[in-house]
Amino acid sequence: MVLAGARRDGVGTLGEPESMKDLMHRQQMIRSRRETPVDAPERRRLPQLLRRAWFNLNQAFRRRSLTAGITPDQFTVLRTLREQRRRGLSQRELAQKMTSDPNTIASLLRRMERSGLVARRPDPADRRAYRVVLTGLGRTRFARVRPLAAHLQSQVLAALTEERRERFLEDLERVAAACQQATRDGP
Repeated sequence: MVLAGARRDGVGTLGEPESMKDLMHRQQMIRSRRETPVDAPERRRLPQLLRRAWFNLNQAFRRRSLTAGITPDQFTVLRTLREQRRRGLSQRELAQKMTSDPNTIASLLRRMERSGLVARRPDPADRRAYRVVLTGLGRTRFARVRPLAAHLQSQVLAALTEERRERFLEDLERVAAACQQATRDGP
């Protein structure tokens, strides 16, 4: 028996219709969570879940990208530069797009430049500034690792039904934006 409005997707966790008993149990759990403080040990916690997901995804990708000789952070730089419509980014723009610390990006770019993956070119609009661009080697490495990254993402998201994947990513994007806003609003 499918209950109208029981859940957005109207099915239980295994894709089966949700029974009245399942619906009542889930509603009881939701009420219980509302009454339990957000930092109670029995509650799921956002920082721990985000950290665990990021750490394990990062480690899984690190193992896969070793054969190409690049790290997950280097791949993120290559991908960010590759996806730009214009030629290169300033170091500051790259740090913003990657949501990373400028000092971390500076160190990472020095290593990548020594490895021949990126180069710094004078910015035509501002002779005092430089733009970071992909080299031929950087494009080749990116092309080699991109399918591994796409496959890993598909593999991880397969834990969700196809209908829930895009909604999950949209929700995660909203959470990321809320976290960014919290950094601006903080004391």
